[in-house]
Amino acid sequence: MPLPPPSSTTTAVVTGASAGIGADIARELAARGHGVTLVARREDRLRDLAAELADDVRTETIACDVADPEARAALFDQVAERGLAVDILVNNAGIGTIGSVTKSPVADEIAQVRVNVEAVIDLTTRAVQQMVPRGRGAILNVGSTAGYHPFPGQSGYAGTKAFVKTYTEGVRAELAGSGVTVAMLAPGPVRTEFLQAAGMDERAFAAAFPKFMWVPSREVARIGVDALEHDRGTVIAGRQNVLATRLLQALPRAVLLRTLRSQHPGLRRDRSAV
Repeated sequence: MPLPPPSSTTTAVVTGASAGIGADIARELAARGHGVTLVARREDRLRDLAAELADDVRTETIACDVADPEARAALFDQVAERGLAVDILVNNAGIGTIGSVTKSPVADEIAQVRVNVEAVIDLTTRAVQQMVPRGRGAILNVGSTAGYHPFPGQSGYAGTKAFVKTYTEGVRAELAGSGVTVAMLAPGPVRTEFLQAAGMDERAFAAAFPKFMWVPSREVARIGVDALEHDRGTVIAGRQNVLATRLLQALPRAVLLRTLRSQHPGLRRDRSAV
């Protein structure tokens, strides 16, 4: 089933909607007539986006740290209190560490699991248990091309995104025929605030990836929403990243790991700091 049709009593909940891919997914959904509920920690940023979209669709904002189990548990109740049902869920919120695990704070390594894994399981489960009885709904989980193979320099992050891929594909198979569409979007390099939040110089990171691999955030968002609209399941954003990912998968594992270890800008940064 494609995306549920927009209505005045339903909404698309988008986590991590304050910037980057999340904000652009909200824009893409609003352009297709769907009301949106914008979720992130920074409510001021959410209000700016809500004001931008308010002329076209109903917009709501909810400040919520998806790493907090109690905040997650209350999220859908807050949506219901506003007279809305969650017809679309986009699990976009994500964080990650970059660099050697020998230098990464333990708290940061665990935090990315809470956001990238725990929150996805929690919110997906809650959404599914509301959507399936209604016989309609759509869930988009945002993964990464980093989840397709081990990624020295971002080992924990890649592990969480590998989980997102496997989990999403399993849930999609479980819900086949239920009326609920499930998809995963795997972006490659995208210019967002992710690198800054991870403490990485964007210029150094950009130099490690050819320019043709970088896909604009809004284009990534369109690919993800199209995956729901046309029930495409798992999609990689951009043909160039499809080809690059397939190539890396085809390399002998020892060659792949040695190459990534030597070239990852986060590891080069850490080695130069010694």
